[in-house]
Amino acid sequence: MPTKYIIVTGGVLSGLGKGIAAASIGHLLSSKLKIIPIKCDGYLNVDPGTMNPFEHGEVFVLDDGGEVDMDFGHYERFLGVTCKSKWNLTMGKVFDMVRKKERRGDYLGKTVQYIPHVTDVIKNHIFDVSREEQADLVIVEIGGTVGDIENELFLESVRQLRNDVGSQDILYVHLTYVPIPYGVNEQKSKPTQQSVNLLMQRGIFPDVIIGRCSQFLTKEIKAKISSFCNVQPSAVITGLDVEDIYEIPIIFEEEGLPEIIHKKLNIYSPPDLRKWKRLVDNIRNPKREITIAMCGKYTKLEDSYASIIESLNHCSAHLSCKIVLKWIETTDLKDTSFLDEVDGVIIPGGFGSRGTEGKIEVIREARKRNVPFLGLCLGLQLAVIEFARNVCNLEGANSTEMAPDTPHPVIDILPEQKEISDKGGTMRLGGYTAVLKEGSLVHSLYGEREVSERHRHRYEVNPAYHSIMEAGGMVFSGASRDGRLVEFIELPHLKFFVATQAHPELKSRMENPAPLFYGFIKACLN
Repeated sequence: MPTKYIIVTGGVLSGLGKGIAAASIGHLLSSKLKIIPIKCDGYLNVDPGTMNPFEHGEVFVLDDGGEVDMDFGHYERFLGVTCKSKWNLTMGKVFDMVRKKERRGDYLGKTVQYIPHVTDVIKNHIFDVSREEQADLVIVEIGGTVGDIENELFLESVRQLRNDVGSQDILYVHLTYVPIPYGVNEQKSKPTQQSVNLLMQRGIFPDVIIGRCSQFLTKEIKAKISSFCNVQPSAVITGLDVEDIYEIPIIFEEEGLPEIIHKKLNIYSPPDLRKWKRLVDNIRNPKREITIAMCGKYTKLEDSYASIIESLNHCSAHLSCKIVLKWIETTDLKDTSFLDEVDGVIIPGGFGSRGTEGKIEVIREARKRNVPFLGLCLGLQLAVIEFARNVCNLEGANSTEMAPDTPHPVIDILPEQKEISDKGGTMRLGGYTAVLKEGSLVHSLYGEREVSERHRHRYEVNPAYHSIMEAGGMVFSGASRDGRLVEFIELPHLKFFVATQAHPELKSRMENPAPLFYGFIKACLN
């Protein structure tokens, strides 16, 4: 069977959920097919690694060390695949490839132009990934909205794909917005009509239209969109506003989307959502409720912590509990009285000194009050600083990232990082193996002696202070194979006080929650 292609585009406005739609489509077709997702982003950055979370949201890190768009988190969680950095194609990467080809003389003296040279690079990249992975189906998501100047070359490339692979092997899905204006109480199709018209002007004629709406689309609105946009009414699908994104595959199945795709692409991969529906039902109808404090400095944009939120959702699905997040901005934290109202505390990752003293105070109080605590990346480093100061009596202990002249650099930059000046792609990135200490809580949660989690950091617990911290009662429950780098810490006399230098939230799945998060939520419930 030749490789099939599904192209997902979006219109009207950004943030409608193309990534979730693409991931949900993939989930519905994954029972018998090997599916590979590719994301095309129009920005000129090589990757999102140097972008501020307020600008871009979370940077998702892959096992191979690639820093990619946060939609890859949805792909991995919905498709059960381990993605690769090559599957994220930014316009920055494209132009870099074109420039290198031109410098090598690959274009044989020709004038290098957007068409065909740039579009050929994009298409060849998609075909290369397809061949390398021996994919049955490739889902290509085009970032941004139709009409953006940034994604025009990507749109032209996927238009050309139809001629390259044949109309029987490619399907175009367009996600739009169907508003219900206040006071009118009527679903409006005009934004969808105009968005599809823009897409058609670029030579792309959608086979399926997904209308994002706060209600299920009516027969009337589907018929109207059908007549104006050249698709069958049955191919106009509701993209319903939902509280939980894991409901989307269920809704798409109810709307008949798998059958449309099967028929158009001549494939058969029936969805089996029985377990998925049980887990979603646990989220919808929880038996218990707890409150977790999320203490960070990017709390105004929840997308900065998207994978943490999803990891908690996975725990909700398996433990049938509602997890209410209490967002705590630590930059100007005045007091920690909020700890009286929460069942647990998470200190997430981050960079820079802003908000760190507030986080350290939260960790101190959580430790003293025996409130369950989970630290991630920077959260581990700050837990070590707090312990050094207040238990080991190392006055002024700090990280050289926040205080280069600290008398006790309990957290210091990795030696191999000291001479690096470039910011992008130069941290300790990707999956690394840790050896867990037998008998530790972390070992019991993972149930394995060696585990691999993903990392994104430059600073580590300073080996010069390992013995002092252990003498004070801190257990280093996981370390790199050579024993040099601390990967997990815990305080065993408390209900739950665990931190990791890694980002376990990046590998959590609906069917298989991250062990640290699962153990943390169980401790909060108790």
